[in-house]
Amino acid sequence: MQNVTENVFTDVTIRGCNPSFVVTSDGVVFIDTPQLPTRAVEMRAAGEKLGPIRYLINTEHHVDHIFGNYYFKGAGPVIAHRGVDENFMVVGPDLDPFAYAAEAIPTDDPEGAAIFPDKDVYFQDPNRPKIVFTGDVTLRVGDHVFELIHTPGHTPGQVAVYVPRERVVFTGDTIFSECQTWLHTSNVDQWLVALERIRRLDVDHIVPGHGPVTTKAYLDVQRSVLMEWVTAVAVAVARGWSREETVERVNFADRYPVDVGQGYMMNHIQTNNAGALYDRLSVVRK
Repeated sequence: MQNVTENVFTDVTIRGCNPSFVVTSDGVVFIDTPQLPTRAVEMRAAGEKLGPIRYLINTEHHVDHIFGNYYFKGAGPVIAHRGVDENFMVVGPDLDPFAYAAEAIPTDDPEGAAIFPDKDVYFQDPNRPKIVFTGDVTLRVGDHVFELIHTPGHTPGQVAVYVPRERVVFTGDTIFSECQTWLHTSNVDQWLVALERIRRLDVDHIVPGHGPVTTKAYLDVQRSVLMEWVTAVAVAVARGWSREETVERVNFADRYPVDVGQGYMMNHIQTNNAGALYDRLSVVRK
């Protein structure tokens, strides 16, 4: 666990997102949960040693941010944007989120096999959001304020969690720090606006969805990554390339590695990013 500030803890070393928590005078607030079962159980225990868990905030609906909710049953209620609730455990037609969680067990968490649920059991109660909101929301927990800021782009229900007292913002996957950016079916125009909302916050630390903790200077890097993808695919469309040609030729695998434990997904990221952008931009052109 990395101590970002006196009261902010995160783990950027495990497969999945960067699960985190903040310690307040009235308990602990979690932001996202570990995808790996044993790490989820360990992190819950670490938080509960410091106080009762008051809330669990999910920044998005993708499996690597929410699967660990299953191991936080009985803790504080899960709170998330309506877009998370409506798309819970949905990724896309080419990726089964439950299978994606299961395939990490043999390689990244073999001990977790003993507590990994069957699919039917998991979906009976995956610990979905109990508190669902739209727009922005402010939580007050003890001596801390948590501003939940709707930052759609990477996903429709994307949320950044700003903690002014700690001068920290948890961006979820609006920021991929020093690793490959997954576009999925993102709305890049909204994503760019989200980056500017985050830029206006008074923070010293950005805890990204993936990769090392960074600063606001990285916002320009993330923006350039998005623009590079969009520009390359827009040029492909303008040249009359087919979807297949675009997927084959547009590739930024040399920019960054894939986040922890997912190196084998590099080709999937490249083809998925290029294909999703091609579909969006070619429709706009028509």
